[in-house]
Amino acid sequence: MSAAELVQQQAMHVLYQGHHGWLTGWLRHKLGCSAQAADLAQDTFVRVLAARNVTRIAEPRAYLATVARGILVNWYRRQELERAWLDAVARLPEASVPSAEERYLLLETLQRIDAMLDALAPPVRRAFLLSQFDGMTYDAIAIELGVSAITIKRYMKQAFLHCLLLADRDGA
Repeated sequence: MSAAELVQQQAMHVLYQGHHGWLTGWLRHKLGCSAQAADLAQDTFVRVLAARNVTRIAEPRAYLATVARGILVNWYRRQELERAWLDAVARLPEASVPSAEERYLLLETLQRIDAMLDALAPPVRRAFLLSQFDGMTYDAIAIELGVSAITIKRYMKQAFLHCLLLADRDGA
């Protein structure tokens, strides 16, 4: 292990020891659930560790809270998506209800799609959704969004390329 790696490891140890309890308590206050708070605190430290800049953190609690807020927002979004999915499954005829394994795989896929779409710029995402889910033509989307049809074509190209690149990167 190099000296720089050793310094990083020691800095992470100090950060974890000094702030893990505080972060878990902060998350428990937000969530009302100790187990979920512990999981999200762990996710926060994993994200910090992956960033590899632990020695440059000037305000540890502010930094941890910022990272944890992002993780918390993603967690709430996944919960909302899961609730919507479970509501949709509950309305299916019993013969059409997917198995537990199929539900898990479908929910995981929905979460990946949601993350892909969330990474798009808002007007690009809106144009993509209007086209793919509402079946609107590019001309109709242009009118809806108040932009030119050429802009909608550019948005759609951006959206498709973005989704293809992420799918290739993730091995989908």
